[in-house]
Amino acid sequence: MSNSTVSRNPYAVTRNPMTDNGLRITNYVHIFFMDGVGMGTADANLNPFVTAHMPYLNGLFGEEWYVPNGSWVNGRLAPPHATLIPTDANLGLPGKPQSASGQAAILTGRNVPQLIGEHYGPKPNQAVRDVMAQGTLFSEVTAVGGHAALLSPYPQGYFDAIKSGKRLYSSVPLAATAAGLELMTADDLRHGRAVSPDFTGQGWREYLGYADIPVFTPYEAGQRLARLARDYHFSFFEHWPSDRAGHRGSLAEAAQHLELIDAALGGLIETWNQENDTGLLIITSDHGNIEEKGHRQHTRNPVPTILVGPGHAELAAKINDLTDIAQIVRRYLRLGDEEIGESLIANL
Repeated sequence: MSNSTVSRNPYAVTRNPMTDNGLRITNYVHIFFMDGVGMGTADANLNPFVTAHMPYLNGLFGEEWYVPNGSWVNGRLAPPHATLIPTDANLGLPGKPQSASGQAAILTGRNVPQLIGEHYGPKPNQAVRDVMAQGTLFSEVTAVGGHAALLSPYPQGYFDAIKSGKRLYSSVPLAATAAGLELMTADDLRHGRAVSPDFTGQGWREYLGYADIPVFTPYEAGQRLARLARDYHFSFFEHWPSDRAGHRGSLAEAAQHLELIDAALGGLIETWNQENDTGLLIITSDHGNIEEKGHRQHTRNPVPTILVGPGHAELAAKINDLTDIAQIVRRYLRLGDEEIGESLIANL
C-alpha cells in the first residue's frame, strides 16, 4: 500500500496502511456483486454468454465456463489464480429466487428465504429487514473496529427519494446504512473514492446531469476497485445494471452487457493478483436472469461465484449456496473469534 492522507470518510483510508486509530489493514475481503447473473445452457438462441466476446473469463476458465459441467473436479473449476463455483440460489424453496432475500442471504449467511417462508423482492419487506437486523457483514466488521464500505455511489436524487419515502433501500444499502456507514455520493465518485455501478461513469453524465464525473473504461474501473478494496477490511461493490439487462432489451444487448462485465472483471482480477496479496476477492450474484433471454424473469439456475486470492481453492470447497459466502468472509477475517488477531487487524 502506498502512502497518502486519510480521506474525509471516517470509514475509509485512502492508500494508507495506517488508520487514524493506529490499526493496520492486513487481511481484507471485497465482494463484487453482479445482480441477476446465472449459469445456463450452451443455447445461443437463449444464452447471451454463448455469443458474448469475453476474452478474460474465457481465458481464465476456458470455453463454456458458464455452463455447469458434471466433469469438473468436485463441481468446480480451479485454474491456478481463481476458483469458479456454481452456487445454489434456490436455498431449498420452490419458486424463483428474488433480489431482497438473496442479497440478504449473501450479507448475513442466514437462509433468509427459509426463515421468512418465501423468496422476496425486489426491496426487503419487514420480514427480510428483521433478519438483517440480527447482523450483516457490514455491521460485524464495524462492530469490532474494522473499516467497511459500499463502493457504489448514489446521486442526490436517490437520497432525496429515500428521505421523502418515495424510494426504499434495497438490501445492500440497507445493510450498509444500518451498520452506520455513509453511502458514497457523486462527490466520492468525482474524487476517486467510489466506482460507478455502470463501471464507466458515462451514465452519470448522460442521464443524471453530472457533467464533471470522470469517465473510465470498464477495465480501468476494475483496476480502481482492486485498489480501493485495500483501504477496507470489508468492501462491497454492487453492479445492478446486469439484472436490468436480463429483464429488458434484446439477446444481443445482453451479450454486449456481459462484455462490459468481462472487461471490468479483467481489470479487477488481474490487478488483484498483481497487487492484493492478502486480500480475498469474491464475485457472485443473487439469482439467475440474464443467462436466459427467452423470457424476462428470474431463473432457478445456479449463479457463478468466483474466488481470487490466498487459499481460494480451499475456501471454495466450502461454498455450495449463497449462505456460505458470508461464512467464508467471517472465516477469512476471523470475525467469529473473541480475539480477532492479525487476520483482521494487527496492532502496530
